[in-house]
Amino acid sequence: MRKVVLFIAVSVDGYIVDKNGNVGWLNGQNEEVENEDTYSEFIKDIDTVIMGWNTYHQVVTELSPGQWPYRELTSYVITHREGEDLGGEDSFVSERPGALLRRLKEEPIDTFYLSVIPTLLGSGTRLFGSLDFELKLKLVKVHFYNGITEMVYEKR
Repeated sequence: MRKVVLFIAVSVDGYIVDKNGNVGWLNGQNEEVENEDTYSEFIKDIDTVIMGWNTYHQVVTELSPGQWPYRELTSYVITHREGEDLGGEDSFVSERPGALLRRLKEEPIDTFYLSVIPTLLGSGTRLFGSLDFELKLKLVKVHFYNGITEMVYEKR
């Protein structure tokens, strides 16, 4: 059966973007050091990517302008904004974030790849916000590089 996997970086205090929506703090403790590329190994087993509109916008305007990094994958963008017909293999799905959270409650994420960046942001967008349910996890792997702690959890 197909698994739902989350791969994301988070600050020590649980934020995925700062108060201005920026991710410039993702480098680790030494910006001079090139971070290990654990993502390339992870993405080999993935065929579909699902992201929110803010992440999509950040990818196409800041992180990878001019080249869609998921061109080999089926891509879904979850948003309340009106979508456009993109053609090709990509799809634009319109859905409110609350509906996504309800679905995750019913069929939660199977595996969590969390890269904890050694930074305290104090404010911004929290990874999980306020949950009204409990999801027990099992730690299956830990990897350290450049002050970053990458943890892999599976649901129990």
